[in-house]
Amino acid sequence: MRMGVLDVGSNTVHLLLVDAHRGARPLPAYKQKTDLSLVELLDDSGSISGEGADRLVQTCRDAVEAAEDKGATSMLAFATSALREAVNGTAVLDRVRDEAGVDLQILSGEDEARLTFLAVRRWYGWSAGRLLSVDIGGGSLELAAGGDENPDVAVSLPLGAARLTRAWFTGDPPSKDEVRALRRHVRAEIASIIGGVNRYGTHDRAVASSKTFRSLARVAGAAPSGDGPYVRRTLSRSDVQELVKKLAAMTTAERAKLPGVSSGRAAQLLAGAVVADAVVDLFEVDEIDICPWALREGIILRRLDQFEGGEFGEAVEAGREV
Repeated sequence: MRMGVLDVGSNTVHLLLVDAHRGARPLPAYKQKTDLSLVELLDDSGSISGEGADRLVQTCRDAVEAAEDKGATSMLAFATSALREAVNGTAVLDRVRDEAGVDLQILSGEDEARLTFLAVRRWYGWSAGRLLSVDIGGGSLELAAGGDENPDVAVSLPLGAARLTRAWFTGDPPSKDEVRALRRHVRAEIASIIGGVNRYGTHDRAVASSKTFRSLARVAGAAPSGDGPYVRRTLSRSDVQELVKKLAAMTTAERAKLPGVSSGRAAQLLAGAVVADAVVDLFEVDEIDICPWALREGIILRRLDQFEGGEFGEAVEAGREV
């Protein structure tokens, strides 16, 4: 069957259609991405602006039409950090449901971490041993660790690249003092949860699944996306350290000229690199693998495993309980 997943994130809205059935690898059939940057459309009160809500409604309406045109028989729709934390998030969700016909479900940060972990585990298999999964989004950082398909621990921190850029940087490029202050803040936040993550044992393999890590790896010399998903891509601790220094000295326009860096992500790449540097350093990761699967694939896999024909809300619950 052809399934659709609509992912309303803090930076982008992704529509992914896959041809899939239980027990088989989901095969991508169609992708559509809109750079909405919801996290940038918050007003001073923490509400999504009227313009932001209008754009989200139209984007969801366009996604439904595209999914229908491509023959999708079902669509799972979910939202993450930006809508989860917006003061008027419920009202915006109501508008999307009433005007676009899309019933967006809000994922908690822990659910994001667990479902991303499932995708990472399926991609690398049991031979990878105990996994540490890391995802840097626009609004939050998700980490999960474990030896099975359901992690022993899943954590979400408000350390998304777009959020931090907006809150901590004023210049382009930011001053050394601003970068240092952000670095201090990020490392304190991550250090506070390391004991809980490592309680059940240290990882055998560290894996990153976010656009931030993919961009950093590409800048460091990893293969381009055009080479396909099966080419191994990694990022070393020393590479991340050097990238923080390099990106801190560049303007947004200069970063946008780097390989693998889009104009929409260039402004927040430095903050993302600061978070990535803290993760690999504090968790003592010498080299982190870049996984082509992430949250959207995790949701599809969970649905196929246990809830074919059921409601998406049940699938989210499965991410917490199974």
